[in-house]
Amino acid sequence: MTNQRSLAQGREYLAIPGPSVMPDTVLQAMHRPSPNIYDGELIEMMPALTRDLRRVARTEHNVAIYIANGHGTWEAALSNVIAPGETVLAPASGRFTHGWAEMAEGIGGKVELIDFGRSSPWDFDRIAETLRADTGHKIKAVLAVHVDTSTSIRNSIPALRALLDDLDHPALLMADCIASMGCERFEMDAWGVDVTVTACQKGLMTPAGVGFVFFNQKAQAKRATMPRVSQYWDWQPRANPDLFYQYFNGTAPTHHLYGLRAALDLIHTEGVEQVWARHEHLAKAIWAACEVWTQGDALHFNVTDPVHRSHAVTALRLTEGRGTPLRRYTENALGLTLGIGLGMEDWDGCFRLGHMGHVNAQMVMAMLGSIETGMAALGIPRGKGALEAAAAALAT
Repeated sequence: MTNQRSLAQGREYLAIPGPSVMPDTVLQAMHRPSPNIYDGELIEMMPALTRDLRRVARTEHNVAIYIANGHGTWEAALSNVIAPGETVLAPASGRFTHGWAEMAEGIGGKVELIDFGRSSPWDFDRIAETLRADTGHKIKAVLAVHVDTSTSIRNSIPALRALLDDLDHPALLMADCIASMGCERFEMDAWGVDVTVTACQKGLMTPAGVGFVFFNQKAQAKRATMPRVSQYWDWQPRANPDLFYQYFNGTAPTHHLYGLRAALDLIHTEGVEQVWARHEHLAKAIWAACEVWTQGDALHFNVTDPVHRSHAVTALRLTEGRGTPLRRYTENALGLTLGIGLGMEDWDGCFRLGHMGHVNAQMVMAMLGSIETGMAALGIPRGKGALEAAAAALAT
């Protein structure tokens, strides 16, 4: 880092791909005494809260709420539909499919992993080959990560559903939408997804600690055949509670629920379709700046084809291991925290931009301006006019 005096005093900007920036209205909703968990407003607000969660996931089916991060929802979903010895298919385009597959092995499942590397989306021909070979239908579920936060690859869930239908394969389609829910277009029912997992700390704009599993009747029918499901992970009482405490198998995450209520109000006031459009527009402005920077031949997109890039996170690579120095500079000198190169072989050369949830055009321009400043301070070669390109993309 240079000897430049720090300019980081003031409000810091956490531009990592989750936890995302928390809206003031969410934080204010949580800043209150503990409520009564046996009677009153907390209990009364749950039917509308679960309804509005389903509206974001675009489903008329069930939702179970867990005091857990995304890894917890992986295990919760698997525990309800995969018995020991049963097989899942895991098409991997980043670290998080590997993590979900490891979770399946941890509960006694078997995994068929197809690894597409860290920069490529699914190859449907290879997936089809594996499914065709499964003539006995040993594969009970496909673990499909919609957006891999480590690589910023966005995979096509509708195309995977179409493939399963064309092959008449009965496997459950299970989608990880932890990085995409509330950011990318996702339509659980219209896309034929059987189980969806997500968490609150990204597009749902609530501090980390609560996760969600949505499931349809096909998944519920598989749940009914399970020899056992642990009492804590069982989604049945959570999705169909007779008493309030059954939503959470114990004490509720009270303040998270108030924050989530405020976040859902923000989403539905803006409109889910507009939320998706905003994320797409902002992502294209970020990519426009990055395209200019790549002209210096030091910075490269991890995902070259924009069709397969997430609208919530962008993974980038810098030559000569300059990703870590850039991150350190922007954080220490400017107050901007960028994401680490998670799950990448060239860790120090990679960094990620989180642009999910509570983010707007002026925040994006501030992030890009800070990166430009860091590249200038560190002497990183780059094309000129990146901020102008981003401004032009925002103005269209």
